[in-house]
Amino acid sequence: MSLQKRGAMIILSSPSGAGKTTLVKLISKNKKYFTSISHTTRTPRLNETDGIDYFFIDRKQFQNLINENEFLEYAKVFDNYYGTQKKSIIDKLDEGKNVIFDIDWQGTEQIIKRNLNYKLISIFILPPSKKVLHERLSNRDMKDKLIVEERMKQFDKDILHWINYNYVVINDDLNSCYDKIISILDNELNNKKSNYDKVFIEKHIKKLL
Repeated sequence: MSLQKRGAMIILSSPSGAGKTTLVKLISKNKKYFTSISHTTRTPRLNETDGIDYFFIDRKQFQNLINENEFLEYAKVFDNYYGTQKKSIIDKLDEGKNVIFDIDWQGTEQIIKRNLNYKLISIFILPPSKKVLHERLSNRDMKDKLIVEERMKQFDKDILHWINYNYVVINDDLNSCYDKIISILDNELNNKKSNYDKVFIEKHIKKLL
C-alpha cells in the first residue's frame, strides 16, 4: 500500500494540565480522526469511562501486555503506566484512517524511533503561563495540593522535550489553539509545511522556566 493511501499518525503532547486531552477530543470529533485509547494502571477520574477515555487495567495485566510485545509505546508517568496497543492502531492506519494520539514525550520518542512507514505529525502544547497551568491543575484535580505540586515539579522537565516535535502551539485560548492545530494538520496532510515562530517559542519556554 502506498504511503499516500495510508492514514497519518498525529501526536499531541503537553505537560500535565496544558490541555492536550481536551484538544484531542475536539479534533477527533470534528475531523473524524480515530482516537488512540491508551491502557493505563491509574484510577479513573470522576468524569472518565473505561473504554472511552482509557482502558483501565491493573499492573499485572499491563505487564502481561509488555511481555507479549503488544504495545506500540508505553511509559511510566507519575507512578502509573500508560501504553498504546499496537494492532488496532496499525489496522486503522492501513485502512487509510488518520489516528490521533494523546501521549507524553516518552511515548512520542518511542514511536519516532520505530520509524514506521506512516506520515507522522507531532505537536507539543504549552500553557500561556505557570500561573494558568496551576489554576487548571487545581480545578481538574479537585484541589488536591499534593497532586498539583507533583505535576508542577515535573513541568520544568517535561517542557524541555518541545524541541523534538514538529510544531509547538501555546494554549492561551482553547478555540484559538484548536484553529492553529487544525491549520497545521490541514497543511501537513496536503503535503504543505506550516511555519511557526521558533524564536518566539524559545522565549516563551524561558519565561515558563
